[in-house]
Amino acid sequence: MALNLQDLRRDYAAHTLDITDVQTNPFNQFEIWMTEALDSQVLEANAMVLSTLTKDKRPTARVVLLKGFDAEGLVFFTNYNSRKSQEMEQNPYACLVFNWLELQRQVRIEGTVERISAKASTAYFQSRPKGSQIGAWVSPQSQVISGRSILEEKVKEVEAKYQDVEPLPRPEHWGGFVVKPTLIEFWQGRMSRLHDRIQYSKVGDDDWKIERLAP
Repeated sequence: MALNLQDLRRDYAAHTLDITDVQTNPFNQFEIWMTEALDSQVLEANAMVLSTLTKDKRPTARVVLLKGFDAEGLVFFTNYNSRKSQEMEQNPYACLVFNWLELQRQVRIEGTVERISAKASTAYFQSRPKGSQIGAWVSPQSQVISGRSILEEKVKEVEAKYQDVEPLPRPEHWGGFVVKPTLIEFWQGRMSRLHDRIQYSKVGDDDWKIERLAP
C-alpha cells in the first residue's frame, strides 16, 4: 500500500489570532470559540481528545464529549470503572484537545481532574434519553467481553426491570469529572505553517498570564 501522505498539505487562512484580540479570561475566550464552532455547524463541536497516564506513566487517549463548562472547569461523564477513570483516579491530571478543522482551530487544555458531585451527576444522568441511561447500567466499560450478545441480554434485563420507571436511578459506577485548567492554548492555523498560538497560564487562584508561542 502506497499512501502519499507526505504531500498532503493545506494552507490555513480563515482567521487570525493575536494577544490584542483575545479575552483576559480563557473561559470567556473558549466560550466565544465554542459558540463560533456551534454556529458554523462543526460536526460534534464538543468532541475532545482526553489524554491520561497509566500507572506506568504511559500516555493513553480517547475522544469524549464535553457536557458543560464554567469558570471552574470542563465537565464530561463516563463509567467510573473504565480505564480512563482508573487512570485519572491514580494520577489526577489530564490534557484535553479540541480540533475544529472547519475553523482551522485547536484548543489544548492541561489541568487537574476530580469527580463532580453525586447530585450533579444524577441530574445529568436523568436528563439523558432512557436508552442512554440503560446503556450506562449494562456496560462494564473497558472490560473484555465475549461478544455483543452479552450487552444485548443485559439490555433486555434492565429494560424489563425498569419498564415503568423513568428516569432511571443513576448507577454508582457512573458520573462526571471536571478538568480544572492550569494551562489553555488557543491555536489558529495560518499560512505557511506560521500559526498563531496564544497561551494562558494560571497564576495564583484567579489570574492568567497570556503569552504568544512560536508556531
